[in-house]
Amino acid sequence: MIRRELDNEEPDRLYTVTGGRSLADEPDLDIVTLIVAAAEPAPGMQSEHARILRASRTPVAIVEISADLGLPVGVVKILLSDLLRDGKITARHPSSSTRASTQLPDAATLKKVLVGLHKL
Repeated sequence: MIRRELDNEEPDRLYTVTGGRSLADEPDLDIVTLIVAAAEPAPGMQSEHARILRASRTPVAIVEISADLGLPVGVVKILLSDLLRDGKITARHPSSSTRASTQLPDAATLKKVLVGLHKL
């Protein structure tokens, strides 16, 4: 992975985009949380918010939104907190779905797999 400096994103711009905030209001957001738009972009809306709503018409992970916008994940989380507060998006961690929790193996099966791996 190539790390790039914030060539095009001066700290002043990021400060402006987030309204001076450095932490998201929603601590449960992580990079794999799925975001789905619950509204369409409105006239006068901050351009980054509008871009997030257009990008999340289908479920999309926060890390993907960050890559699409070319903004740091922390900045995207702050913007997503705004949209969550306003009811413009929904957020769901993939492991919180009922389907994911019913497909997990029980502890006894996991222990047998671990014992088998140790024997290799």
